[in-house]
Amino acid sequence: MDKTATPDRPWARKLGAPRGAGRTSKGWGQEAALRMLMNCLDPEIAENPQDLVVCGGSVRAAKDWASFDAIACSLGELESGQTLLVEAGKPAGIFPTQESSPRVLLTGDGAGSWTYIGTQEILDETYEIFAAAGKKHFGGDLAGKLIVTGGMGRTGGVEPLAATMNGAAILCVEVDPERIKKWMKRGSGEVMVNSLDEALRILKNAVRKREAASVGLVGNCADVIPELARRGVVPDLLTDQCAARDPLNGYVPSGLTMEQAAELRERDPQEYRQRAMESIVRHVEGMLALAKLGSTAFEYGNGIRAIACEAGVKNAYDFPGFADAYIRPILADGRRPLRYVALSGEPEEIRRIDRLALDMFGEDEIFSRWIRLAGKQVRFQGLPARACWLGRAERVRLGVAINDLVARAELKAPVVIAGEDFNPVSTALPSREAEREAVHGGNVAASDGKLLNSLLEAASGASWAWFQKGGEIGQWQRSGYAIVADGTQEMGGRIERLLTSDSGLAMA
Repeated sequence: MDKTATPDRPWARKLGAPRGAGRTSKGWGQEAALRMLMNCLDPEIAENPQDLVVCGGSVRAAKDWASFDAIACSLGELESGQTLLVEAGKPAGIFPTQESSPRVLLTGDGAGSWTYIGTQEILDETYEIFAAAGKKHFGGDLAGKLIVTGGMGRTGGVEPLAATMNGAAILCVEVDPERIKKWMKRGSGEVMVNSLDEALRILKNAVRKREAASVGLVGNCADVIPELARRGVVPDLLTDQCAARDPLNGYVPSGLTMEQAAELRERDPQEYRQRAMESIVRHVEGMLALAKLGSTAFEYGNGIRAIACEAGVKNAYDFPGFADAYIRPILADGRRPLRYVALSGEPEEIRRIDRLALDMFGEDEIFSRWIRLAGKQVRFQGLPARACWLGRAERVRLGVAINDLVARAELKAPVVIAGEDFNPVSTALPSREAEREAVHGGNVAASDGKLLNSLLEAASGASWAWFQKGGEIGQWQRSGYAIVADGTQEMGGRIERLLTSDSGLAMA
């Protein structure tokens, strides 16, 4: 495609979104969708922007560059009484609707919602789960508690920061030292060591002083977790983020460096998988042993229990998954993820909204701690944005208040408010694990609920809404919405209706 920049082709300038109060589209709904589409391909956010991959190795902002260009052109030309349909990352048509209708509706595998703001979303979710564990098991925060986990990939890499934000001391076991170094540079992780003795010395001292601390240990969970049980070192919380769902490509067998693992995987994949399965068995048996000694263990959606069960560990499910243990109780309380994005590109505008939110909801200890610490420790990626979790009434109040800030010209440009109908089954892979979690939760009709949520959000006035499915065989569903707080009275009413209807029907 022709990527030459012209005034009517702002998306062609670079990967990343335009900033400021001016717009090239015919309305802020269209402009916001275009900027967010571009924003999720910002090199600070996207996993592989040149190939349109936003995250997860395969989730794309558009099917291909021709489709991206066609979507961007359509958004630039779209009237305020029209709606663009996007199916599986490709524009499917423009239809006459109403000004209060969504400007975009998206569906299909990997179509992308265009509201991804980077690792802050994953960090915030992990923070909430650790906070819920502290509240459930320890009567408050995690100060003076030890967390042990494994794996510092895309999701596991945020655990050190999420834990210390909750006041805990955390040991993260990772076989690849480069991953530990990468996350330390991003502010998640404080110290890297090669010795378990050294790691425990640091962490025991932090626990004794009730100080937050994080240590990345270069090692293999199949060795370290059973060794902790042998020594009688019992963490308060025990989980794992290794890519166990894929023993061939995701889990490194015990006794191998990253280089040796790559060579064996290429030379003899069958032997590699067998050795990985044996290591997963030792890993899970170590977790079970620590749970018997008193650790609160839970699986973090990586399917390690299912793989261990397949390999012969009959009691692999003796500890729960994170969905049942923590997410469902959070959702039952009405708490859902929300994010707000400053289209002006001004970081101070997010800080202004943060201060407003603290004034409004300062009594919510988990929320206020997150907002205060995120303001200090979380670096913005792409357009300045904040992820947070709030109850339904609080989401409504905050959304209306943001629109009022724009109306009073306290912000230089409109703000995108976005949310998802969060489904814990979405992260419970592989498919048999998803099925078990869904049936156990009595939520076998989750996909119908997601579809109904998406239809309701579109009818309630979302600026754009989506319904997606994905995974290896399309086993998860996800729906969500975005709305543009442009400061108008009409939009204030739409925000109130939309956030009130954001009920999470699939989890009811």
